Amino acid sequence: MEWKLICIGCPLGCELTAQVEGGEVRSVTGNTCPNGERYARKELTNPTRILTTTVRVKNGALPVVSVKTRGEVPKGKLLDCARALKAIEVAAPVALGQVIVPDLLGTGADLVATKSVEQA
Repeated sequence: MEWKLICIGCPLGCELTAQVEGGEVRSVTGNTCPNGERYARKELTNPTRILTTTVRVKNGALPVVSVKTRGEVPKGKLLDCARALKAIEVAAPVALGQVIVPDLLGTGADLVATKSVEQA
């Protein structure tokens, strides 16, 4: 089966074509750098994403703090992770880089604050 992808491994945005047979990537063409082949193989066999969102802050100068995962999360677990964060509330003050949730849902990725929030 043939898959068409746009590479996000570097700023060039190459149009990739990958041949997949039996769940295995047989070939990747269209890439102008090695990042393209790595990206296509990973995206077609084990897609992951960085989760960015907000969580509520208790007694903070702001009602929420922006957060992101320190590592990649399996694409299939993104919604579960986002739903789990609806129940999270962190007490102010919050420091930039502070771990809000370690090992988010067993993904191996810590959820960290991307901004500081002072206490109200």
